[in-house]
Amino acid sequence: MSIIPNFFGRRSNVFDPFSLDVWDPFEDFPFSNNIRLLSEFRPNFPSETSALAQARIDWKETPTAHVFKADVPGLKKEELKVEVEDGRVLQISGERNREMEEKNDTWHRMERSSGKFMRRFRLPENAKVDEVKAAMEDGVLTVTVPKEEVKKPDVKAIDISG
Repeated sequence: MSIIPNFFGRRSNVFDPFSLDVWDPFEDFPFSNNIRLLSEFRPNFPSETSALAQARIDWKETPTAHVFKADVPGLKKEELKVEVEDGRVLQISGERNREMEEKNDTWHRMERSSGKFMRRFRLPENAKVDEVKAAMEDGVLTVTVPKEEVKKPDVKAIDISG
């Protein structure tokens, strides 16, 4: 035990420069192992604070469409659903299942999130809900909702007499 703590942490893997563990001031206390065991206990149901439960989605409007981009790294297109419900509500949902534990496997860390997510967006009146398209590339789901063309009012010029 060092008298001066290393505030920058220590590496859990010396070959990985990004595996820095944060310094824990209570690490050498006699009760620290019990607290750590309690904090590492996680039931098998998904946490609402997991990265998957909080899927980040951008929504931008272009002159021709509403475009939604969702970061869904590690998910296959079969694990995602894109639906338009009554009332012009776009729903994007997905699910990642936890890997099954094998009898002889020993886990050292389980940091990848698993569980379900669902995000809903009320589409504006100018959205063509029958023409929605979805595509996936490099872990990004892109949903494109075309917009109805803005009808220009018919203008009739009136001659002024006099």
